[in-house]
Amino acid sequence: MVINLSEQHSLISNWIGELRNVNIQNDRLRFRRNLERIAEVIGYEISKTLPWEEREITTPMGVSVCKVLKEQPVLATILRAGLPMHNGLLNYFDSADNAFISAYRKHNADGGFEIALEYMASPEIENRIVIVSDPMLATGASLVKTIQFLRAEGEFKELHIACSIACTVGIEYVKRAEPTATIWCGDIDDELTAKGYIVPGLGDAGDLAYGVKLQN
Repeated sequence: MVINLSEQHSLISNWIGELRNVNIQNDRLRFRRNLERIAEVIGYEISKTLPWEEREITTPMGVSVCKVLKEQPVLATILRAGLPMHNGLLNYFDSADNAFISAYRKHNADGGFEIALEYMASPEIENRIVIVSDPMLATGASLVKTIQFLRAEGEFKELHIACSIACTVGIEYVKRAEPTATIWCGDIDDELTAKGYIVPGLGDAGDLAYGVKLQN
């Protein structure tokens, strides 16, 4: 299932517009905060789909029967670009366990690249609800590799993917690899360059959030 949260106008559309805007992108704090806010809204929407139960809660005046989540999810992200969205999800799922994966495009002399995975810190993942955040779903290669990396630690109960902007090519690639996943998008673009960048997209989310990196 793919959910495009820009199909109906909301504040997400405003934040996506600011993320794309070259006249606003030089404000790194604002860029990071917009990614964070988009993730907060996605987290709220995901929460509506998660299992819940009724619990008796003691108040100063008596007892109230409240609907609460049965369990907290595992929040996973790809370093470094995924950190602002991860923080947004963590603002809402504030008791969640967290997983961090190092995945990046290792560029070759011929102009091509491969996805390098070098590090993972993860809690127990077996039979857990997992939410993976990645601001840009372009080719989908790094995201699928990351999910496979996580699956080596155990099978998920549910898988949700949160991204700010996705490309239709990447969505189809992920759907083939993870047909039961739900993909939540701030917006969807149709074009991908030969180097794997989304058009019109917004550029390199990691560089815009944290500064230009040396390319390895």
